[in-house]
Amino acid sequence: MFNSPLTRLAGPMALAAGILIVAAQLLMLPFDPKDHVATSTDPQFQIAGGIYMLGFVALMIAAVGAYGWGFHKAGKLGLVGVLGAIVGTMMLGGDLWFETFAVPWLADEAPAALDTDPTMVLAIGAIASYLSFAIGWALFGIASYRARVFPRTISAAIVVGGLIGFSALLAPMGVPIGLAVASLGIWMIRSLSGARKASPASRPLDRYADSGAIA
Repeated sequence: MFNSPLTRLAGPMALAAGILIVAAQLLMLPFDPKDHVATSTDPQFQIAGGIYMLGFVALMIAAVGAYGWGFHKAGKLGLVGVLGAIVGTMMLGGDLWFETFAVPWLADEAPAALDTDPTMVLAIGAIASYLSFAIGWALFGIASYRARVFPRTISAAIVVGGLIGFSALLAPMGVPIGLAVASLGIWMIRSLSGARKASPASRPLDRYADSGAIA
């Protein structure tokens, strides 16, 4: 199980996601989110949105691959945690896609629309995406903490970053989850590298798991 391609890819994708998320948030930081037209039409903000989207793609892949690191040890909570992170990333990623690609078009074609109150359906959709992302990644961190899948400091950081991530579309509120995920990626990469060096002739990840280093 630990030798699956997605499992091996989880570490690099988590590191890439963390770097891209933090970079995007820092680029977005100088802008006023309430100044919808000026902010959404600025080239720097638009580039930051594209970078953020790439970060969410990497984050989704990392969440899928992370399940192979031992979330089954957390039972149903482990499955719920990973699925919650995947669903939450997809939901907020949809919101981010709208902010990145649709809002600049609206700012050019119908700028007055950005200063109107959202409809009930739009408000429900937005809140659902914020909540699903926050709850999903908090559950992911809790499950990994209880099952000792990853170091507990990293798991706790993911919980905190996930909860703060309720406002992840507003810089710098996405930075905590970005830093936590980047730390997880570094740990995964180092763990796999150490496993290969320890047993280069056989199944390194299985032996490494048996020794308790991954658990």
